[in-house]
Amino acid sequence: MSEAQETFLSHLIELRDRVLRALVAVLALFVLLMPWAGDVYDLLAMPMMNTLPSGTNMIATGVVTPFFVPVKVTLMAAFILALPYVLYQAWAFISPGLYAHERKVGLPLVLGSTLLFLAGMAFCYFFVFGTVFKFIAEFAPKSIVPAPDIEQYLSFVMTLFLAFGLTFEVPVAVILLIKAGMVSVEKFREARPYVIVGAFVIAAIITPPDVISQFMLAVPMIVLYEIGILLGKLVERRDEGASDEAASEVVPSGSDPKDGGIS
Repeated sequence: MSEAQETFLSHLIELRDRVLRALVAVLALFVLLMPWAGDVYDLLAMPMMNTLPSGTNMIATGVVTPFFVPVKVTLMAAFILALPYVLYQAWAFISPGLYAHERKVGLPLVLGSTLLFLAGMAFCYFFVFGTVFKFIAEFAPKSIVPAPDIEQYLSFVMTLFLAFGLTFEVPVAVILLIKAGMVSVEKFREARPYVIVGAFVIAAIITPPDVISQFMLAVPMIVLYEIGILLGKLVERRDEGASDEAASEVVPSGSDPKDGGIS
C-alpha cells in the first residue's frame, strides 16, 4: 500500500473515531435526560403555556405523538449540551491540516459562531416567543379556545430557532467574506439599503404572519450586519498592517541587510 493510501486511511479512521466520540457524548446525555423528557418538553412549551387561558392545555392528535415529541425535544437538548464537545472533536480533526495563522483565525470563528447561534436561540426563546404568542392570543376571537398541537408547536419553534440562530451568524459571515478578500468593507456599506430590504423580506417569509415577529427578526439581522461591518473593518486594518510590516521586512535582491548597500 502506498504512503498516500495509508495517510488517507489513517484520516478516515481518525474521522470515524471522532464522529463516534461525538455521537457517544450526545447519546449519553440523551439517556441521562430521558427520565425527564416530559419536563424538558414542558420547559420548551412554557412560553406558549403562559399565554393560554387558565386551565387550557396543548393537545396531541397522534397516537404516539405524546411519546415521540418529548423524545425529539430531549434529543435536541442533548445535542445542544454536547455541542462544545462535538465542536472540539471537529476542530481536533481539521486543525492539524491548517497553517498557524489559519488556526488563529479558525478557533475564534468556530467558538464565536457557536455562541452566536446559541444566543440567537436564547433570544428567540426568552423574548420572541412570549411576544409573538401573546400577540396571537390577544388577536384570536373570543369565541375560540386555543389548544395548539404539540407536534405543530415543535415544528414551529424549531423553524424559529433555526431562523434566529442563523440570523445571529451574520457577523461571522461578513468577517469571513472580508477576511477572504471576496468583499470589501466599502462594498458591504454600499449594500446596506439592499440588506435592510432583504432582511424584512426574509423575516416576512420565515416568521408567522404578524408584524411583531417580522420586526424582531429583521431588526437584529440589520444590527448584526452593522456589527459585522465594524468588526470586519478591524480585521481589514489588521491585515493591511500585517501586509505593510511584511513588505517593510523584504530585503532587495543582492543587498547587504547590515549596511543597506548593494553587494
